[in-house]
Amino acid sequence: MNVLVAIAAVAGVAALFFLSRTVTCTRQGRVLRAGGAGVGTLASAAVATAAVLLAVSYYGYERLTAEQVVAALAFRQTGPDTWQARLMVEGEHDRTFELRGNEWQLDARLVTWKPPLTILGLDPIYRLERLSGRYAEIARERSEMRTVYALSEPGPFDVWSVARRFPALTPGIDAHYGSATYVPMADGARFEVSLSRDALIARPANAAARTALGRWAGGD
Repeated sequence: MNVLVAIAAVAGVAALFFLSRTVTCTRQGRVLRAGGAGVGTLASAAVATAAVLLAVSYYGYERLTAEQVVAALAFRQTGPDTWQARLMVEGEHDRTFELRGNEWQLDARLVTWKPPLTILGLDPIYRLERLSGRYAEIARERSEMRTVYALSEPGPFDVWSVARRFPALTPGIDAHYGSATYVPMADGARFEVSLSRDALIARPANAAARTALGRWAGGD
């Protein structure tokens, strides 16, 4: 993050220097030098702008330094295939959602870095994207009401969205989903969700969750 700020500051100073040279050369009638300085102004301003936008977007995500727990979910059944899901994220207020179905899924946006941006020493970053309920049976998945909730709002500049839309213009940025494998909901079940550098992992955090996973894996 400090590297991005430094790059933005240096490029900004360079842009001001080239702008001053452009004005001076123009007044003196040195057209070629004014043109060269103008190109330097535009290039420096572009670098400074890109660094600022990347820094702002980077700050809007959470840093991922190793596999870590990013959320916990607790479930309470409120009706047939209807559940109250409590999402707990450290540093945020708990949020409650109504999910329909018999399984749940949590999705996240994950950004990692490739050359040439690896020289900046940036950590991978992530943002929880959405929570949804789903049905194990394909027929019900197609016909029953779905429940899907957004967990974050896009900012004015989102590095993940830009990298996904314009990959050729964003070398060094690898933007992808890291989605948890869907797991069952059960009354009283609690799960912890960890994020590695390439995927979300849901693990049972109490006996009710372990029992639900055991039955689900066994096909019951």
